Amino acid sequence: MQKTRFNIIYDSLNLLFLSFLKSSWKDKALNLLSILFGYFLFANFITKFISEGKNELLMIPVIIILFEIIIRLKPLRKSNLYLIWMLLDKIRIGAVYALILEAFKLGS
Repeated sequence: MQKTRFNIIYDSLNLLFLSFLKSSWKDKALNLLSILFGYFLFANFITKFISEGKNELLMIPVIIILFEIIIRLKPLRKSNLYLIWMLLDKIRIGAVYALILEAFKLGS
């Protein structure tokens, strides 16, 4: 196929939206397990702090700052730490999902 402008745009959009289909099974499994682990960890963590009613005002800013640090410290893709960062980022995504789901459960 020729490299027309349409092909270049199509390939870049395909890479942007469907790149997870081209990844290996190891990457897919690690991503899914990290998201589920983050959800499980923070769903239990949030439920514990809601039931106790202590330190809520202190823990929420700490969690937000921790999430921002994870986002800001993204290494280069060629770095050795990229896999660890990717796993932490997926755990963060699962945690945010658990937080939002818990907020919908509470009706706030």
